[in-house]
Amino acid sequence: MNRTLRIALIVVAVVIVVLIIAPFLIPVNQFRPTIEEKASAALGRKVQLGNLSLSLIGGSLGAENLSIGDDPKFSQSPFLTAKSLKVGVEIMPLIFSRTLNVTGITIEKPEVTLIRNAAGAWNYSSIGGAAAKAPSAPKPAANSSGSSTEISVGKLELEDGRIIVGATNSQKRSTYDRVNVTASDVSMTSSFPVTVTAELPGSGKFKLDGKVGPVDQQDSSLTPVDAKLTVNGLDLASTGFLDASAGLSGHADVNATLTSQKGEAETKGTVTLTKALLVAGGSPSSEPVIINFNTRYDLRRNAGVLNPSDVKIGKAVAHLNGTYSAQGEVTSVNIKVTGDNMPAQDLESFLPALGVNMPKGASLTSGTLSTNMNMTGPTSKMVTTGNVLLANAKLSGFDLGSKMSAIGSLAGLKTGKDLNIEKLSSNLKMSPAGLEADNFLAIVPSMGKLIGAGTVDAKNNLDFKMAATLTNASGLAAGAGAAAGILGQVTGGGGGGNNELTVPFQVQGTTSEPKFIPDVGGAAASMLKSQLGGMLSGSKAQGQSGQQQNPVDAITGMFGKKKKPQ
Repeated sequence: MNRTLRIALIVVAVVIVVLIIAPFLIPVNQFRPTIEEKASAALGRKVQLGNLSLSLIGGSLGAENLSIGDDPKFSQSPFLTAKSLKVGVEIMPLIFSRTLNVTGITIEKPEVTLIRNAAGAWNYSSIGGAAAKAPSAPKPAANSSGSSTEISVGKLELEDGRIIVGATNSQKRSTYDRVNVTASDVSMTSSFPVTVTAELPGSGKFKLDGKVGPVDQQDSSLTPVDAKLTVNGLDLASTGFLDASAGLSGHADVNATLTSQKGEAETKGTVTLTKALLVAGGSPSSEPVIINFNTRYDLRRNAGVLNPSDVKIGKAVAHLNGTYSAQGEVTSVNIKVTGDNMPAQDLESFLPALGVNMPKGASLTSGTLSTNMNMTGPTSKMVTTGNVLLANAKLSGFDLGSKMSAIGSLAGLKTGKDLNIEKLSSNLKMSPAGLEADNFLAIVPSMGKLIGAGTVDAKNNLDFKMAATLTNASGLAAGAGAAAGILGQVTGGGGGGNNELTVPFQVQGTTSEPKFIPDVGGAAASMLKSQLGGMLSGSKAQGQSGQQQNPVDAITGMFGKKKKPQ
């Protein structure tokens, strides 16, 4: 028994000595030219390694440094650098025959720089392609297993890396940290499973899980992909999709599938957009936007088509389709948005993202909204134009009559605590600078018709020139009735017998606290003249003194103001 124990102890001691001493006896640095040569030939880039070391316990070769060159058309700096590299090897062939059989590669804390040129090509496109092969590599070592550049690795890992993304025509860079890549049975000539995870700017999370390959020998960016894509908490401003300098922002969650074959990528899935802010001066939406999309992207032309897709806000559904393109760091779109009879109540919570806030204490409790809009330009400074129609709506908690009581002629107007809107339509232009509204028309049964145009700027300030045509003036001040009679004489309306009065005014303040101000000398007065067919500019009405009097002077008198002499 004692003899057996002694033998066992001797064997253990020998193994320990072998494990400690053998790495120093095996000249592993002789394999460095072989590894560099094979890797350089396979990638088409110059690969350099630092001193190699051997760990028999871990069954791996280690390198102090790793550098992979960039395509010289993009940069003279390395494409990838790492402080350490571990290459898993089969120990027995290495010890007894000094044959290098690679079982796995682990790159620790790599830093990769991805650059796109003005034509839309990426610096990684030439990896593995003959056109980008490095200059003549060193001759294979004597123990090299042939001249083939084919490499097959059982497992490839990139741990805790960083990816820097930019363009050749810009100094701006986006950084993605905590990048981890795991791939099995890696080969340049066949597909293999891969999982990629990363932290996105603004604390978002990214994951791609699927199959990649075989690697396209002419352009690796065209390599086939079949994977599931998941993004959580993507900060659109920090990634450049929206102009952060203008205060635009939003977060997106993405669940999609990505399939790429023969240079065309198809992506379809769902995007959930939260806390969206699309116009400076607005405020983030409290209601999420859900986009069910299907898009095809031409990897050679860097242009894509958005197939018919849906946008959902509550129960409101709109439809999208159009085109987009990516040139350098700029992505431009030309997207059409249409929606018919969408519930206005569901859309109300998203209006602040467009710079439109409901008046304090008011809310849309009924009605439908229809729209036909076009979104064009770069995504960071997108412009949306088109028209909207609000029908049969109720703005609860908003007494328009009391709000307009500052206008003297409307002091007796009663609209009730809730405002019923038969129709409200306008042509709109929305941009990072704010919102412009033309051909504004609102038909309010308790009042009449309101027309005009104006803007909501980046600070949510209103500047509208309006005119209200009152169809029921029975409760108005006597002065208003007199003015109505004057207007009736000018227009042939029978001396105001129809109780109709048109009053110009301005809307200022903010969308949450609008202010209604008399306006008879500005653009609203011109609008009124236009409504009267130009007759105000040349027609005169007789005053009590027998002298001709301009109707605008009469209206001005109602507000306690006099028009300046001509």
